[in-house]
Amino acid sequence: MEPLDLRTKPPRSCHAELDGLMLMPRTIDKLRSQLPGGETGGYIINGRIKGISGYLLDRLGIAEYDLRDAVAAATKDDDVAAWLRARTDASRYDAINATLRRVRPQHAEDEAFFRQEYAETLEQQPGLEYIVDIVDADDRRRFQLG
Repeated sequence: MEPLDLRTKPPRSCHAELDGLMLMPRTIDKLRSQLPGGETGGYIINGRIKGISGYLLDRLGIAEYDLRDAVAAATKDDDVAAWLRARTDASRYDAINATLRRVRPQHAEDEAFFRQEYAETLEQQPGLEYIVDIVDADDRRRFQLG
């Protein structure tokens, strides 16, 4: 896959799915930004606190560096989906999705840090409850997307 520059556009939505698994397209985009020639634009999988993509990888039992290698070797998303199916239990994807849709800021490793990172978005949209919705709203705000 080609590297991405996430300074110019955000990764795909948290709600985007690959092979029935939400967050995976976004996670792939973050990993593509780590490839030579890419730019992370500050997007992380695991940093000071575990990102939502980090939670996804934990639930799948996949290490970030292994998935990054798979993304680097892939030519398209479907190659990554096949790689994942060979290493994970796809029958768990629906349950993983359901869990990820319910994660709230208080579930973050450091809720205060999470709220600080997303303060402007949370101030503009105080009714947002779930991390996946907060993250997507933050992308729209940062990149002035409609």
